[in-house]
Amino acid sequence: MTETPAKTTGQIIFGNIFTLFNLLNFALALLILLVGSYKNLLFMGVVISNTFIGIVQELRAKKTIEKLSLLSAPAAHAVRGGEKREIATDALVLDDILVLTAGNQVPADCVIREGEVEVDESILTGESVPLAKKPGELLMSGSFLVAGTCRAAVEHVGDENYIAKLSKEAKRPRKTVSELMRSLNTIIKIVSFIIVPVGVLLFCNSYFFLDEPLDEAVVSAVAAMTGMIPEGLVLLTSVALAVGVVRLAGHKTLVQELYCMETLARVDTLCLDKTGTLTEGKMEVTAVIPIANGADVEGTMGNLLHACQDENATALALRERFPEKNDWESVYAVPFSSARKWSAACFEGRGTYAFGAPDFILRDGYESIRGEVERHASTGARVLLLAGSPQRIEGQELPADMMPLAYLLLSDKIRPEAPEVLAYFKEQGVAVKVISGDNPLTVSEVASRAGLEGADRYVDAGTLLNEEMLEKAASEYTVFGRVTPEQKRVLIRSLKKAGHTVAMTGDGVNDVLALKDADCSIAMASGSDAARQVSQLVLLSSDFSNMPRVVDEGRRVINNIERASSLFLVKTLFSFILSLCFLFIPQGYPFMPIQLTLISVVTIGIPSFFLALEPNKKRISGSFLSHVFQKALPGAVTTVTGVLTAVFAGSALGLSDEQISTICVLAAGVSGLSVLLRVCLPFEWKRFCLFLGMVFLFILGIWIGAPLFSLVALPERGMLLAGCICVGVYPFMAGIAWLLTRLRILKK
Repeated sequence: MTETPAKTTGQIIFGNIFTLFNLLNFALALLILLVGSYKNLLFMGVVISNTFIGIVQELRAKKTIEKLSLLSAPAAHAVRGGEKREIATDALVLDDILVLTAGNQVPADCVIREGEVEVDESILTGESVPLAKKPGELLMSGSFLVAGTCRAAVEHVGDENYIAKLSKEAKRPRKTVSELMRSLNTIIKIVSFIIVPVGVLLFCNSYFFLDEPLDEAVVSAVAAMTGMIPEGLVLLTSVALAVGVVRLAGHKTLVQELYCMETLARVDTLCLDKTGTLTEGKMEVTAVIPIANGADVEGTMGNLLHACQDENATALALRERFPEKNDWESVYAVPFSSARKWSAACFEGRGTYAFGAPDFILRDGYESIRGEVERHASTGARVLLLAGSPQRIEGQELPADMMPLAYLLLSDKIRPEAPEVLAYFKEQGVAVKVISGDNPLTVSEVASRAGLEGADRYVDAGTLLNEEMLEKAASEYTVFGRVTPEQKRVLIRSLKKAGHTVAMTGDGVNDVLALKDADCSIAMASGSDAARQVSQLVLLSSDFSNMPRVVDEGRRVINNIERASSLFLVKTLFSFILSLCFLFIPQGYPFMPIQLTLISVVTIGIPSFFLALEPNKKRISGSFLSHVFQKALPGAVTTVTGVLTAVFAGSALGLSDEQISTICVLAAGVSGLSVLLRVCLPFEWKRFCLFLGMVFLFILGIWIGAPLFSLVALPERGMLLAGCICVGVYPFMAGIAWLLTRLRILKK
């Protein structure tokens, strides 16, 4: 099969090295080299380390995804040597006989030899109405079987397949609309737009108006520009997401779209199917209750099951109770579909028999047995009706005179972990809604047994006749029964329209439309190929109990990116504001690149790496950029105030430029550590040790590394000024935060 384009190892390495920020840093390093200030090249050590870490983590995530993708990849079932075998789809050859059943994606163009099926070709044509296909007709690769079973001969392989001839771009998975991605792109665009003009203006101001030597003018301009570049921010995001992918892989979860972890962190509504999530997905026939005297239920069901050849969970449970028989001659069969909700066959000389949802089989005649059906359904059983008519079936419409023969009661087994998982989502403020094709009373009872709050608020989607009614019901009810695939899609859209971030779990073809429209789609590996193909996450163990771990990991990643990003933005903001200020102050920019490297490593680089890996289960809401900006603004304002105070007060006290620069480094460093303190609160032992470690490292740097970082000894008046600024930093920052909150610039 033709592969969808994906990042190669070379592309990952190229993409991490040749970033806009890296190119800017290399250009600035070249300027430093040209003026011979070699020690100020230290910032390139951080840039190179960042690039190396990013490459390693992304390659690690790529390897993990490829491994898990092999486990998740759909396999074809073909008849070879007279036996049905499971083979890789790219190993198919011409004239292979494929065995296809409901839920399978057609792996290659093929012609039906035996059986009749219904096919969803929406992925190819955009038409969502299933098409009936008979022997001799073509099944196109990429389409999905909605109902029925067939055997088909492979007509084309590889690039000759219909879907392979479509544009590769059309085959790409949908792109996640990511708040995080948008925010990072916004920061990159703004910084890219302002950094070069501001740097050029600073150089011109220093060289032409302040008469600084060329090397000093270049160094100060480069310092301002490197300060504005949040080079580690993109790395932090890439590493945090890559680590999240690897951690989720440890929980047997395949991440098919990287940024879906952010969506997962924002989810406030989770839509589940009953089967395979609340229940184990296995059913058993618990009772057979005859309605018509003398009805041969055993013989009828055995022949019906043989004629229809359904392969869904219900049919498998029925086969365990009613062994297949081939005593009657079948002249026409209609396999089960989620839209019809019944299977039927017409037998020579015996008429038509059907089993499935009572209300869909009897239609207007359902009222006569409604009470009995609801009585059985209230016990949590799924009620199927076996009915018959002496008339022949017309197309896909049952005869109007179908007579009830027997009730078939089936029950689902509740997953042992379901109550605990539902309790987790309740605690986390995530509303859970159950959307099922089964009888709403049955689904409600099952949900109640699983411990779902509000399970008694249920509705029959068959009574919701238009989109307006569905939209209203989406917010009013917890359990939805008798939902068609199109109605599932409308319910998901309605919840999104109401402002909710919606995750959807599913495993069947009938879930595909809703999965594609959900903000975050999660498939069970044991489900259909179709569901796995369109989902952003695949639970390879098909274990619903993994959901809390998956959600927690998404929240951990995004919360920590948000928290650590505020550290990066502080430096970018204060560097930008200071650069503008020093265009109008008759003094050179007070920092060198090597000094900013010390401040960045101690207050941003090392802390952000550890903070990005911490547990954090808080649900995400609101704008990423807004949250980060609000956390960074008080720190940036405080740093700017401290530096300007040092410059003006230092000049008034008669301090040299080197002494003022030293005080500015102390002020900026203490401001950065104060921001780190606010980020680390409330303390627990790891964050406390991190903060103390960074304070110690900063003190060690200015004490032992003074010559390297161009720091000089201060006279008594300089020590007093530095002490006053450093002592006042944290109270001033707290006051700025309070003032901005009162002015509604910041949220509480």
